[in-house]
Amino acid sequence: MNPILIVDNEADMRSSLVHALSNHGYSVVSATNGTQALDEFGKGRFSLVIADMKLPEMSGIDILAEVKKVSPHVPVIMTTADGTVQNAVEAMQCGASDYILKPFSPEALDAAIRKAWRTVKGCTPVVSGAEAADDDPKTMVTQDPKLLRVLKLAKEIAPSKATVLIQGESGTGKEVLASFIHSHSGGGERPYVAINCASLPDGLAESELFGHEKGSFTGAMNRKKGKFELAHLGTIVLDEISEMPLAIQAKLLRAIQERRIDRVGGSSPIPVDVRIIAISNRDLKAAVKEGKFREDLFYRVNVIPFTIPPLRERKGDIPVLARFFMEKYGTLYAKPVREISDAALSRLMDLEWKGNVRELENTMERAVLLAESETIMPDHLFLDDVKASRGHPIQVRPGVTVREMERELIYKTLKEVDDNRTHAAEMLGISIRTLRNKLREYKDEGLSGPMDA
Repeated sequence: MNPILIVDNEADMRSSLVHALSNHGYSVVSATNGTQALDEFGKGRFSLVIADMKLPEMSGIDILAEVKKVSPHVPVIMTTADGTVQNAVEAMQCGASDYILKPFSPEALDAAIRKAWRTVKGCTPVVSGAEAADDDPKTMVTQDPKLLRVLKLAKEIAPSKATVLIQGESGTGKEVLASFIHSHSGGGERPYVAINCASLPDGLAESELFGHEKGSFTGAMNRKKGKFELAHLGTIVLDEISEMPLAIQAKLLRAIQERRIDRVGGSSPIPVDVRIIAISNRDLKAAVKEGKFREDLFYRVNVIPFTIPPLRERKGDIPVLARFFMEKYGTLYAKPVREISDAALSRLMDLEWKGNVRELENTMERAVLLAESETIMPDHLFLDDVKASRGHPIQVRPGVTVREMERELIYKTLKEVDDNRTHAAEMLGISIRTLRNKLREYKDEGLSGPMDA
């Protein structure tokens, strides 16, 4: 772990911070002013900066601005004894990860540090049981005019409770947009519950969504709140809503219409006040025509629709995203990678990116790990094998059954997309539920991988 840089001109406070952080196992470097701090920052890589707002000559905001110019993904926590709303707003607007008032306990400081690091790692806010993770949204990085318009509209409608439908290919950032909307809704402290409808256990989907009473079915040993109750007064994200069974779609429609849910085995409806964000990587209109999605439910969730364009339609974002991920993983893995060569960038621009931003992120993470200098070169991208596998995904051999070929195609596709089942199902042209059932069949039959060549 890279050290933490502390900037404070008060000797006692600086000493206390060093002592507290050292006791928590952190490596610490301290500076008394902005000039010294930036000099230290230029000498090596730091995982985080803690700077006082009021410093002689150069303010904490000035330090924050300089750090963000060099390393935009290194979190900066501002401290101050003069806690005003104006100071807090200024710090956060300039890119501070957090703003804490002096005096503060070592535990509060440690919590702020861990929260800042979770933000850098891109954790998606989720509620599990009764405990919520931090509500920091992932970062949506773009300079594409079309996507910028999407973000502008998303920010404008965020304070309302209107139901939102987000559509787009796998890996484009639909979950990030959902998190973005929640974070700008004015209810940052309210629950954010995300559930993947394709992964709902067979026969337990209703219980997962709406909860159940004790003894309502075999195995129901206790009362359980469903995702809708957990999201009360907050946001519920229904990911891959197109894969929701038709029977559950009917119950979801009723919940949206009446703002009430019924626990399995319950005797009376329970009112819920939630903001619903539905996500789909399939065209829901097409699913309606195919009879796989209820038309009345489609109109209920399609109140405010957003479509995120695929990466191949916003090529201008590739250099921006590549550098963003280079900095992100350079910081996380303590790698001194600072540049992408023109040749490597040209290779990135030439690719189709079927896996969209997620695939580009995986590529850049791998490149950072493989890079042996400060510059990422084409070889570090490790793309030759990817292109070859796409050009010759499978070989047809006489005597091989169709079922065997199907299994080999499924496993090789999963391998190509790093076991991302949603992406694999999309590439194969099947639903994720079908893919899951196929994999379960292969497992039951003792077939755990592609055939030997």
